[in-house]
Amino acid sequence: MKIVIVGLGVIGGSFAMALKKAGYDEIYGIDTNEETLQKAKRMGIIKGAGTTDELYEADLIILALYPRLIKTFIMNHGHRLKPGCVITDATGIKGMFIDDILEMLPSEVDFVFGHPMAGREKKGIDFASDQVFMGANYLITPTKKNQEKNIALIEQLAYEMGFKKVRKISPACHDEMIGFTSQLPHAIAVALINSDEEGRDTGSFIGDSYRELTRIANMNEDLWSELFLGNKDNLLKAINNFELELDLIKKAIHDYDAETLKQYFRKSTKRRERLDV
Repeated sequence: MKIVIVGLGVIGGSFAMALKKAGYDEIYGIDTNEETLQKAKRMGIIKGAGTTDELYEADLIILALYPRLIKTFIMNHGHRLKPGCVITDATGIKGMFIDDILEMLPSEVDFVFGHPMAGREKKGIDFASDQVFMGANYLITPTKKNQEKNIALIEQLAYEMGFKKVRKISPACHDEMIGFTSQLPHAIAVALINSDEEGRDTGSFIGDSYRELTRIANMNEDLWSELFLGNKDNLLKAINNFELELDLIKKAIHDYDAETLKQYFRKSTKRRERLDV
């Protein structure tokens, strides 16, 4: 199977490493950064830099691109892809482009939209790893145009790359859940670390709680601004619900209401324990 990965940053590079480790040898890479391509070749994770010939002869194309570039790629190349080609992506939101892509995509090309729930705060191929997907969740958002065999192919590849669980959901459900489980935590981390007072020696006072809560505040600003704005309604809903819960805790503290605080803590403990079942 000829695989072409478009975008060899931290996610695309990790895809290349994980697929190579899983036994796939015919992997080509496309990236606008020539130095990144040369690094990938030296690392042995791609067979070569993908030309238009490889792209248009690919059996599988993985788009590890920013959301706005997914649609652009299909506009520029979709009509020239090989019949039977399967495309997948790694984008954290779907609603901003999925309908447009399905409209313009040739019927003989199948786009199985995917989302690896794993990543790193740093960007670039230097931070790619074949371990980043191990034990993580993988989401597939099937559409009416997908062939079952192609959905099965992407699911199989996910497991081969080390993902623990593959879940199939609608694009709308995907964006709603990601607004809560991914984008809201990033917004909270940014707000938390930016709320610190300037000039304090905060680093000398942090423990695991602050360190873990703010780890994801090390943001790729270009990518995450696209993700936040592309999922605006879902993220605003998640932020509003979070603010309501924080206000309840704030009120209980203000009222010196220990019993209410304990109720909130018991509720959160039970909910958190269920996540690991």
